[in-house]
Amino acid sequence: MRVIFAGTPAVAVPALRAVADSRHELVAVLTRPDAPAGRGRGLHRSPVGAWADEHGIEVLTPARPREPEFLDRLRELAPDCVPVVAYGALVPPVALDIPRHGWVNLHFSLLPAWRGAAPVQHAVLHGDELTGASVFQLEEGLDTGPVYGTLTDEIKPADTSGDLLERLAHSGAGLLVAVLDALADGTARAEPQPADGVSLAPKLTVEDARVRWSDPAFAVDRRIRACTPAPGPWTTFRGERIKLGPVTPAPDAPGLKPGELLVAKNEVVAGTATSPVRLGEVRAAGKRPMPATDWARGVRVSGGEEFA
Repeated sequence: MRVIFAGTPAVAVPALRAVADSRHELVAVLTRPDAPAGRGRGLHRSPVGAWADEHGIEVLTPARPREPEFLDRLRELAPDCVPVVAYGALVPPVALDIPRHGWVNLHFSLLPAWRGAAPVQHAVLHGDELTGASVFQLEEGLDTGPVYGTLTDEIKPADTSGDLLERLAHSGAGLLVAVLDALADGTARAEPQPADGVSLAPKLTVEDARVRWSDPAFAVDRRIRACTPAPGPWTTFRGERIKLGPVTPAPDAPGLKPGELLVAKNEVVAGTATSPVRLGEVRAAGKRPMPATDWARGVRVSGGEEFA
């Protein structure tokens, strides 16, 4: 089949590579327009667009995929299917209808669970033990289309969202290519999503990433892992915002008030609504990440001081 790959962030690149290496003809890539990034705020190509540039593949960057110029080019390229991974813009029906097999989306959840922009983060945040990926037919609704195939993955006790997304990006790439193969062979079958089990996964905000020390230890752990690496878990100390790396529950540590810090020779623990958690890395404003013990010695944490 002739395909155009639609995607934007780095997590979409493994699937892009897999499609490019498959039996299908990759005729172009669709990605979001170049955007300001870095300290200089200069315009930068998306990871998907940069990969396509390196491999001599045409890159389409409409501000909106309903623009007449883009729709005309889409018709000229005449793709049989458009595989999608985290493209980042709503696709109008007029564009969805152009490829004869439509647009098929790789989504990092077991639909209908966690429809939306941040399925992996919400799965970790809410303590799911199992997640996965789904390839479904893109339609106007938010991740509502019929599903061609799924795979599952266990959420491990120390998994951050970044860890889990990395695994699903690679395993999901194979699933996406398998669905394209089945479409080409005429063997693909899409099943409607069940009405039960629907949950939504909106993008996590910076405020969502603020650690809530009044939560139980397991919830503090989940929030920190869910927000790692983005938007980045944080708290405040002496009125200044600091970022935190993943923590580990410390049920054997002395009881502390929520947010209260205890510094020992080889560890720093913080209180929660239940048992404390042991801190990993700490990153103060303008500083590099460092082990919590080094940070505590540097700022000279006093007995009874707290995170807020």
